[in-house]
Amino acid sequence: MSCSLSPGSRSDALQHGTSGTLPHFLQEPDDAYIVKSNPIKLKCRARPALQIFFKCNGEWVHQSQHQSQEHTDESTGLKIREVMINVSRQQVEDFHGPEDYWCLCVAWSHLGTSKSRKATVRIAYLRKNFEQDPQGREVPIKGMIVLHCRPPEGVPVAEVEWLKNEEPVSSDGNIDTRADHNLIIQEARLSDSGNYTCLASNIVAKRRSLTATVVIFVNGGWSLWTDWSVCNVPCGRGVQKRSRTCTNPAPLNGGAFCEGMSVQKSTCNALCPVDGGWAEWTEWTVCSGECERQRSRECTAPEPKRGGRLCDGAALGTYNCTGGLCTHNLLHDAKPQGLEGSSDVALYSGLAAGVVTVVVLIVAVTLYRRNQSEYGVDVIDSSALTGGFQSFSFKTARQGNPLLISSSLQPDLTVSRTYTSPICFQDSMDKELISQEPSLFDPLPDLKVKVHSSFMVSLGVSERGAEYHAQKAHPQTFPRGLAPDYSGVRVEGTLRGRREKSLLAPHAPSTPSRPPLRTSGVLGHAGGRLVVPNTGVSLLVPHGGIAEDTTWEMYMVINQEDSSSTLSEESQEVLLSPEVTYGPPGLDLSCPVAMTIAHCAEVATDNWSIRLKRQTQDNKWEEVMSVEEESTSCYCLLEAQCCHLLLESPGRYALVGEPLSQEAVKRLRLAVFGSADNTNPLGYSLRVYCVDNTPYAFQEVASVERVKGGRLLEEPKTLLFRGNSFSLQLSIQDIPQFLWSIKPFTTCQEFSFSQVWASNQRPLQCAFSLERYSPASSQLSCKISVRQVKGQEQILQVYTSVVESEKEVVPFFTQSNCTTMSLTGSRAFKIPLSIRQRICATFDTTNAKGKDWQLLAQKLHIDRNLCYFARQESPSAVILSLWEAQHQDTGDLDSLASALEEIGKVHSSTHSTSSRATTLTTTGTTTRTTTTLGCSTEELDTEFT
Repeated sequence: MSCSLSPGSRSDALQHGTSGTLPHFLQEPDDAYIVKSNPIKLKCRARPALQIFFKCNGEWVHQSQHQSQEHTDESTGLKIREVMINVSRQQVEDFHGPEDYWCLCVAWSHLGTSKSRKATVRIAYLRKNFEQDPQGREVPIKGMIVLHCRPPEGVPVAEVEWLKNEEPVSSDGNIDTRADHNLIIQEARLSDSGNYTCLASNIVAKRRSLTATVVIFVNGGWSLWTDWSVCNVPCGRGVQKRSRTCTNPAPLNGGAFCEGMSVQKSTCNALCPVDGGWAEWTEWTVCSGECERQRSRECTAPEPKRGGRLCDGAALGTYNCTGGLCTHNLLHDAKPQGLEGSSDVALYSGLAAGVVTVVVLIVAVTLYRRNQSEYGVDVIDSSALTGGFQSFSFKTARQGNPLLISSSLQPDLTVSRTYTSPICFQDSMDKELISQEPSLFDPLPDLKVKVHSSFMVSLGVSERGAEYHAQKAHPQTFPRGLAPDYSGVRVEGTLRGRREKSLLAPHAPSTPSRPPLRTSGVLGHAGGRLVVPNTGVSLLVPHGGIAEDTTWEMYMVINQEDSSSTLSEESQEVLLSPEVTYGPPGLDLSCPVAMTIAHCAEVATDNWSIRLKRQTQDNKWEEVMSVEEESTSCYCLLEAQCCHLLLESPGRYALVGEPLSQEAVKRLRLAVFGSADNTNPLGYSLRVYCVDNTPYAFQEVASVERVKGGRLLEEPKTLLFRGNSFSLQLSIQDIPQFLWSIKPFTTCQEFSFSQVWASNQRPLQCAFSLERYSPASSQLSCKISVRQVKGQEQILQVYTSVVESEKEVVPFFTQSNCTTMSLTGSRAFKIPLSIRQRICATFDTTNAKGKDWQLLAQKLHIDRNLCYFARQESPSAVILSLWEAQHQDTGDLDSLASALEEIGKVHSSTHSTSSRATTLTTTGTTTRTTTTLGCSTEELDTEFT
């Protein structure tokens, strides 16, 4: 059946868009909410459209309810139709269906129909009651706050806003209001205290929750103890006090007050004055020319001390030895003039004879030395080194480890120990021990050691020249009082001697939070050694490093500030040693100094990249060298416990390490201390410390525990901590259940991996608080396990008495290593100067075999980065300085003696083959021209070197 349009109908169709398109909706109905009883309007607009009708819930809306408009689009000439209907609340409420009330539009054209999207119509509401109101909280400062809020049911869903004291709360880095309507404050501040309200709102209404009051409280903390007061009695046994206040911080907003006592008392013994007493009279002198005999006495039995009275009476007694008949003037007047002239002739004759004798002796000694220097060193006898230092013995008052409780036994004063290292003076940390044992640290009497050595004879040193005197140290040898305070002033280095000048440090260390560990000494041409006691840090200035007639006041300082600036932000570096400064700036030395720094890295495997860094003038850190690389600017010898550096420029240095794998290991030192709980007579506190295994890092533990009165309960142990990102767990075990109790939830504690790995020489501490059920329980035995997850474990065994009457105060921080602050001249070195000079003269000379110092380095196991020694004026001297730094604690010369003995065997084997070799000996070196069967000279030289 065909269909055709008349001309009039064709015109109508063109006007309504019969060009081949279906109706297109320019506006579709939107979802709507009926608020209270107000109807809503739904609109539709389409082009081209002959007619548009609404269909709601599947039924057509009556035509009478439609409001239609029609107009022509001026750009296209097509008809646009717009239709609108009203939907009332009653209509929506009367509809009962499986889904919400909905409507859509249907538009017609000559080609067909088009439908719009469905628009839902819902009745808006918001209930009055919140499903969950926020609750008030009391939170400690820096704690987390979470306020929960569930708004009332509503359509549409209510939006939530938080108010604090009626002011809107906005989200920032610390406050989050977007997490499921809850308010979260990550770290509470005092300013976060207030009244919080949850506000819910939609298009219908707003609802307010109940107000939640948040209180941020601060628990009180003790301030530092004041200094002990003076003893309350001028003489004898008394009491002294010290106090602290609960102001660090003060309790706030109901925070807990400090636990413990605010005042401590301690017994004290004030030394009483000692009045002076006369010693015995001396014998009468012979009768003098003034006809008097004299005798004297001294006020030394005892000497007046601490304000005691001086001796009464005369110190000098005289009497006339002729009974008043003195003839001194007569004899003097009658003396003949000829006698006086003859005495002058005799005087001048004696002086002339003495001068001639001295000149003859000088000429003889000079000729003798010149004759001795003509002999070369063919065979090196190592016995000179073992004879160069003779051991001496003195009595010591303490045996075993003085850190342990068992050391409180009575000392055996009859036991003698032998020392071959320099005499050590205890530092300020052990003043108690020094005062109790004055004889142990008194200066030794003059010692004379006579050395008989074939090696010294071969070096041209006679027996007389091989006598060494160990004399009493001058009081100013260890200038403790001269050490400048580097913590508050700019560090100055003063050049003393014939050339006077002053150098000011361009960047003096800023004032740290703790006083820096430091030492200083005045060193000259003879060189010396500076040691920061009990830290594993020392500095060796070789003999001849400072010009003659010149002295420098040198110093070493260990930085105790925050060391985070030392580490690179891009890499995973950790600090392996303390930051050490030596100076002064502008120090002028002719050879490198040897600095020794202890470190905590386990270097047995190649899992570390260890670098030496130096602080520049703008307080930034630059890399000096990597210990695995070779450099001509400095030398680094890395050992298991420490690193020896040869440096030429003063400044601040530190060792940093970057782990190359998870197998990288740091050494930790574990120690457990105990003390009674001052707030609880039945309480006892155990404190476990984890520190980097360097002597310096343990000093902070020493300082803290000395203040707390703690005792070391077990020998410190070493734990190998791996860089595998696993934490460190500490737990207390095997506590006697019927005798002791422990606070709940404290038996197991934990340090995160980052806390331990990046501790940067700072100690970590955890505490276990115990309480005994009965005062009769006087013994505590338990063990503390310290283990890394998927790593090593160490057990600290505790067995101690907790009763005050059974305890004995032990100066437990007396270190076994040397605590000498500074040594100058020959006392600072193991190798006597004359032997050192002859060794350098022998091995520094170049011959057909090459540099003999290379053989010396090889025998001393210094066989890397030899290019550094090659650029030195005296390579052997620098090698010996490095050897001195390596063996400063052992005090023996065995390794050097063995090396020289091996070299001596090489020389002696050369002489034993004289039938096939010709040996030419020159001054200071031996040149071999060997023609052996089957071996060329070059091959032998290669084997020798």
